Amino acid sequence: MKKILIVEDELAYVKLLHDQLVAKGYEVITAKDGKEGLALAQKEEPDMILLDIRMPVMDGMTMLSLLRKNGNGKKAKVIMLTNLEPDDKIIGDVVKDQPAYYFIKSDVKLDDMLEKIHELLEK
Repeated sequence: MKKILIVEDELAYVKLLHDQLVAKGYEVITAKDGKEGLALAQKEEPDMILLDIRMPVMDGMTMLSLLRKNGNGKKAKVIMLTNLEPDDKIIGDVVKDQPAYYFIKSDVKLDDMLEKIHELLEK
């Protein structure tokens, strides 16, 4: 069973993603900020990480940068999630740490995100 880590501070969004992913047969673990997410990612070595950019304690960009510095984190599949419109700096930072994909939460349909998750995990 593939394991997905959701690192997101919006609890309603976490519940929605969690319930949909569990229904699709994935094991799901969650973290409410980047610091907790980094610790879980290093301990659990999930097959994929859904990572919000803007969070308290440690933001997603910082978490991704730290994750990429060691072991399993160098090759972890990461989908970035945000409510921010992408600008050149955000896109540059995202590309630098090589996420698998980038979604603007308000623009993406849940089914499309679930399809992309499945597609990336099958590679």
